[in-house]
Amino acid sequence: MENSPILQPVVALILWTMLIWLWMYVTRIPAMSKAKIDVANLTGGVGSNLDDLLPAKVQWKAHNYNHLLTEPTLFYAICIVLAMVGQGDGLNLYIAWAYVGLRVLHSLVQVLINRVSLHFLIFALSSLCIIALAIHAAIAVFH
Repeated sequence: MENSPILQPVVALILWTMLIWLWMYVTRIPAMSKAKIDVANLTGGVGSNLDDLLPAKVQWKAHNYNHLLTEPTLFYAICIVLAMVGQGDGLNLYIAWAYVGLRVLHSLVQVLINRVSLHFLIFALSSLCIIALAIHAAIAVFH
């Protein structure tokens, strides 16, 4: 079985997500140490509990990592559908790469400057990509 080209942007976004994961821990662990947070004796809680304890710029990476685990799940699913029905090339491939590029840009804005209006605009544009891919998949599946 031949691989569908649309799987390339899927894998690229997964790799980007893991890079943000690494960046999150490379900045968060030293910040937790500096804040004298005793990780060995922590129980329960969620990452957002650290919002009041760590510098915002450190937490921005964690917030972005969480964002990369939400809407992109729709992207992964729709790309797999498109790959399965033989529609993972051409315009759909360009839209998928546009989505990945916009999500990378969204990440960089959020983790570096965190201008909410800017990263919301980029998020909205990336959502339009998912809508377009979903419509194309619906046409292929229900046709």
